[in-house]
Amino acid sequence: MAAEIFTQRFPVAAADIDELGHVSNIVYLRYAQEIAIAHWRARATPEMVATYIWVVTRHEVDYRVPLLLGDEVEVRTWVDDAPHGATWARFVDISKAGAEKPSARIISNWAMLESASRRVKRVPPDIVARFFGQN
Repeated sequence: MAAEIFTQRFPVAAADIDELGHVSNIVYLRYAQEIAIAHWRARATPEMVATYIWVVTRHEVDYRVPLLLGDEVEVRTWVDDAPHGATWARFVDISKAGAEKPSARIISNWAMLESASRRVKRVPPDIVARFFGQN
């Protein structure tokens, strides 16, 4: 079974533009972080959100086509087939709305921590199931 694809749209604002006239690299990472958090909160129960937090351990970004002021950006995310202990790869495609190919592709590794202790926690099967429509 494939992981659910979660989608959001963001407008490109003047503050997102760098000295080259296109969306700054840091904004792409902001999109990736915001959609990851939104996806987690949309799929997790309130108890899960209170018990666990996610932290990024690695981002890998491939930039392909610049985004410009006034573009509407569509961001899509999904998780890998399975976590590896406490870490789980997340994929993000960032595109101009309606474009066939993404402007950037990001693969991020996220680690699950227990909120209270801040200790690494193996991703439980019930959380995995929520990202595959098995809740």
